[in-house]
Amino acid sequence: MNPGELNMIESQRQALLGQLTVAETALRNGLHNTRGFGDTARAHMERARAHISEAFIAMNESKSVRTVPQLVDDLNRVQQVLDDVQRRKSQRI
Repeated sequence: MNPGELNMIESQRQALLGQLTVAETALRNGLHNTRGFGDTARAHMERARAHISEAFIAMNESKSVRTVPQLVDDLNRVQQVLDDVQRRKSQRI
């Protein structure tokens, strides 16, 4: 690749990183306003934020990152743990 092509790719990468940052900021702000829309809307927004974070890492790191299925599996496991903890708390009451 010539220097012009490398510069173009880096410019595109920087533009995408900027868009990801804007999207993540919007989701973070939006999470504060999900009351009244139910748990499903909030869960989707949290998952979208996780995907954006992974995309940011994938574009910035030279090491391998999780695939989308791996991220989804990890998020599902975390949700199961949180659900189990919540269920145990409610059984104690």
